Amino acid sequence: MANDTVALQPVDAVEVTVLVDNFVDILAAADATTRRPPLPPILVAPEIEHLRAEHGYSLLVTVIRNGLRSSILYDAGLGFDTLTHNLDVLQVRAGDIRAIVLSHGHADHHGGLEGIVQRIGYNGLPLVLHPDAWQQRRVVFPTGTEIAMPPPSRSALEGEGVTIVDERGPTLLLDAAILVSGQTERTTPFERGFPWQERRTDAGWEPDPWIWDDQSIAVDVAGKGLVILSSCSHSGGINVIRHVSRVTGLSKVHAFVGGLHLTGGLFEQIIPATVDELVAIAPDFVIPGHCTGWRATNEIIARMPHAFLQTSVGTTFVFGGA
Repeated sequence: MANDTVALQPVDAVEVTVLVDNFVDILAAADATTRRPPLPPILVAPEIEHLRAEHGYSLLVTVIRNGLRSSILYDAGLGFDTLTHNLDVLQVRAGDIRAIVLSHGHADHHGGLEGIVQRIGYNGLPLVLHPDAWQQRRVVFPTGTEIAMPPPSRSALEGEGVTIVDERGPTLLLDAAILVSGQTERTTPFERGFPWQERRTDAGWEPDPWIWDDQSIAVDVAGKGLVILSSCSHSGGINVIRHVSRVTGLSKVHAFVGGLHLTGGLFEQIIPATVDELVAIAPDFVIPGHCTGWRATNEIIARMPHAFLQTSVGTTFVFGGA
């Protein structure tokens, strides 16, 4: 992958709206970087619809360049209608979305795909994903408990008129304003994938720890640096950042937004090494969400209090601009 470099074009600003995440706080305060949704006039009433949180993730990414705005969707959450429900509450026009990027094939990231595709109603809408996202998977815990991890339905999505873009390498969207990382190189000694995951093959179930379909997206904000979005970071959050920097040739990281997959006993062991590296990279902002976990989030707050921003469903983070 050494030659998979791209010319990512800088933008004036990027807005990242959290459409689905594990957490919602309607009282969270805004600041210069953060826009929070307005409070409802009354908390309980038949006509009031509230934002939903769930174990899933979805971001609306809007780039602004020369006064023009263009948006893509990064992941679609777990529930069939959670994403579309939250779009309605936020009064976001789904028809303005120009492409969808799937971070990987786990259901908490693709569960709402069919619902949002039906809502967008754009025949030929590009869906960019790594081909391994179609694999049948399961997680087998040491206790013997199994969790099925079904992939998205290719036939259902194609039946809705989606144009599927299977791609292992980097992809550029919106006139080279957004990078889809493609398959992420694994270079750190401590980020070792998900050892309890398996995939179904013609020979039966076999180990599938690396989750090669895990991919991030990135934007270069003029004068600020890279804004890197990673839904689960199964590649490892540090590998994600290093890979994007190598592919783009850009070293300055303005913001990291997304899941770091540091929750649970298996992954909590690598919190110190991950946060040490994150401190060394020194992004201006870190917005951990979804599968980061409370222990890792608390460690980021303790070590990087100046950089931490609190995620919440419905929040828009604005990077760049005036």
